[in-house]
Amino acid sequence: MNKVFLIGNLTRDPELSETSGGVSVCHFAIAVNRTYTSQDGERQTDFFNVTAWRGLADNIARYVRKGSKVAVTGSVQIRNYEDNQGVRRTAVDVIAQDVEFLTTKSDRNNDDYYDAPADKAPAKKKPALESFDDDGDIPF
Repeated sequence: MNKVFLIGNLTRDPELSETSGGVSVCHFAIAVNRTYTSQDGERQTDFFNVTAWRGLADNIARYVRKGSKVAVTGSVQIRNYEDNQGVRRTAVDVIAQDVEFLTTKSDRNNDDYYDAPADKAPAKKKPALESFDDDGDIPF
């Protein structure tokens, strides 16, 4: 069974793109703290590259940014490739099956940036409610 569960913070803004067939794909990375500390009292951190597809990719690109805390459920994929110098390399990626957004709106300081589509400018602030003169009569 190939299953991974990670909770961490995005290290950069997600990158949304489309395949030549029009399928959405989103790449992002998360930093995950280990549960133990080193002899110096420092906590070690692991960094994971994550890939999400289709609607999940669209939602991630729209609602999370660098620093957002997420829970990722998925599988590990190992791929081999050749770099520009001809050296064979191995990359380990997490293919996301589910991503839960753990940063709440209040944690984001009600920033409109999160509510705007990723390819659009931030939404305008909602207008404040205006008070009205109430004569005290009940309308029913």
